[in-house]
Amino acid sequence: MLDAKNRVIMVSGANRGIGLATAELLIKKGYLVSLAARNPDEIPIQNEVGKIIKCKWDAKQKTTSRDWINETLSIFNKLDGVVMNAGVELGGDLDGDTEEEFDEMFEVNFKGPLRLVRETLPALRKTGSGRIVNVVSLAGKRPRKSKMLGYSASKFAAMSLTNAIRLSGWDDGVRATSVCPGMVKTRMTEEVVVPDGHFKMEPEVIAQTIAYALSLPNSAAVAEILVNSRLEDMF
Repeated sequence: MLDAKNRVIMVSGANRGIGLATAELLIKKGYLVSLAARNPDEIPIQNEVGKIIKCKWDAKQKTTSRDWINETLSIFNKLDGVVMNAGVELGGDLDGDTEEEFDEMFEVNFKGPLRLVRETLPALRKTGSGRIVNVVSLAGKRPRKSKMLGYSASKFAAMSLTNAIRLSGWDDGVRATSVCPGMVKTRMTEEVVVPDGHFKMEPEVIAQTIAYALSLPNSAAVAEILVNSRLEDMF
């Protein structure tokens, strides 16, 4: 397993939910972290010289991906991994008559991460063991409701992004993993009522899964990790 010491990891969406839980766990494990959110002041973790920085990143603002990696490299001089966690769920009904929500979800869930990957890949290739963990969703493995078509389609696209990273980065030691959670207890699911026998996972469970993917050696490539909180036929 890869040692966390002196490894630099960028984490998006670090102000709450899975992103915050991941940031806290990685810090505890000894990683150096560059944490980002649309408003970095909302990240409830203090800067620590040489160990923790907070930056701005907005999936819909193209220049923030380059700004974030440049700021990270200016402090740490290298990059070992990226956790792409930011996302939005707006439904996207098959039987609807609008496309704006589809555009928004593809912008945040696919194009934003795509821009970030393009900016960070050169630095990840240099380490010989770069890691990208893309927090997707089980919606990227199967559509469960026609009312969620847009969200599911954007997550299928996100899965394709992870696979493209694996193909592009393999010879340089870059490994990419899609972590696909089911229902997680976050702001996105606050109003969702789960039936008896189903559960909402704690964000810390997914954080542990992400940390595991970051720690694997080049010889153990894991394309995807599916984490469900209910019984389904497929997983």
